[in-house]
Amino acid sequence: MIVSHHNASTARFYALRLLPGQEVFSQLHAFVQQNQLRAAWIAGCTGSLADVALRYAGQEATTSLTGTFEVISLNGTLELTGEHLHLAVSDPYGAMLGGHMMSGCTVRTTLELVIGELPALTFSRQPCAISGYDELHISSR
Repeated sequence: MIVSHHNASTARFYALRLLPGQEVFSQLHAFVQQNQLRAAWIAGCTGSLADVALRYAGQEATTSLTGTFEVISLNGTLELTGEHLHLAVSDPYGAMLGGHMMSGCTVRTTLELVIGELPALTFSRQPCAISGYDELHISSR
């Protein structure tokens, strides 16, 4: 079964920089709330983290790491009631780790983000009988 949505919207973009020591989840949540973003996504991200918190595929527990990590990719959706973000980082030797980003990631030197918003749409999470998880639901405003 293919689920297809034909909702269209123009897009607008926000640029922001997080500072050393800031916790990423709380800063993103505050930004989304402050700007009332109902259908947003991470369009780009560059920077480094000192603390990383990931939930690996099929796992319940969060894995927390401290060190020096370069952000290779941060992507996913943001909405007023939550987010679904995936993070990939590399350590000083180039070994990569990635998974579902959890609360507890802190900025090491900088985290430069571009966040896109679809102002004609609203993202929410609804139970999916196929996956068993709350999945993205897209609706027009």
